[in-house]
Amino acid sequence: MKAGIVGANGYSGIELIRLLMNHPLVELEMLISHSTQGSEIQQLYPHLTGFLDRRLEDFDADELARRTDVVFFATPAGVSKDLLPECLKRGLICIDLSGDFRLKDPAAYEKWYQQSSADTALLNDAVYGLSEINRRQIAGARLIANPGCYPTASLLGLAPAVKDGAIDLGSIIIDGKSGVSGSGKSMVPGNLYCEVNENVKAYKLGTHKHTPEIEQAVAAMSGKNESITFTTHLIPMTRGLMCTIYATLAKGYSTKEFLEMYERFYDKSPFVRIRPLGSWPSTKEVAGSNFCDIGLNVDGRSRRLTIVSVIDNVVKGAAGQAIQNLNIIKGWDEQTGLALAPIYP
Repeated sequence: MKAGIVGANGYSGIELIRLLMNHPLVELEMLISHSTQGSEIQQLYPHLTGFLDRRLEDFDADELARRTDVVFFATPAGVSKDLLPECLKRGLICIDLSGDFRLKDPAAYEKWYQQSSADTALLNDAVYGLSEINRRQIAGARLIANPGCYPTASLLGLAPAVKDGAIDLGSIIIDGKSGVSGSGKSMVPGNLYCEVNENVKAYKLGTHKHTPEIEQAVAAMSGKNESITFTTHLIPMTRGLMCTIYATLAKGYSTKEFLEMYERFYDKSPFVRIRPLGSWPSTKEVAGSNFCDIGLNVDGRSRRLTIVSVIDNVVKGAAGQAIQNLNIIKGWDEQTGLALAPIYP
């Protein structure tokens, strides 16, 4: 297949480039960027010198339809809802890494994203691309709404317990921490080195746009609508994301029984690794990879389950999961182009 990337100059876009260059069944054909069109990609990212020689182009749906089979939208929220339908009309597979097609309720999108939503018919057609949970719906789909980074870590951590009815959904608290690359390349004062270095800060309390996405997915898995407490923190590192999740037990499981449940649930999911009893993951252990590592602990004294879920926010939380979804759409092995060991140290 030939692929195009809209928003190829951002962090998710450059990670798509890195991973797709090693995909044996995909060839990078078009790199799209409105703001840097005309530039050579290796001028913006010199580390690609000798690996990729491509000029960034402006968006042209007809040209994409002529030259590509699949288009990845690594764009800020509010862009793909206008551009993607033109590609879809022309028969292209579209995988959107932004939030424009994740929420099924247009009013929810407008409330949390503070802008008009995508066309309702397309929202209904879009498949939520949480790879390990929605494989059946993803297979053969034409429009994928790739999950956000925080929802990916949170939902993979929660899914087995939610589907089993093992926890009280109304008690869920998600404490999320992300590296600075999760904010993208835009020049935001709060992301300057002097603001981030040797500092940890909470942000967007009660207003983070990933909140309704997590609640929507939990409702789809459980059949119940519950409000979830979700707090995010910026931590002084480039990439990596950890969600520590707390929930009150609805059943009397031990840690060992939870671990067995999670191992069964993810038995055929090569990118989810469950830690053994007494072991919990760290962000460095998944850096540069498409893995989600999960550790569990039951506190019998407080009757609470603690789930620690870690991913690389620009791989499993963005570009890697997008490629995993393409693999599922095409019926290829999910690990194609993604069988990379984490970078360590």
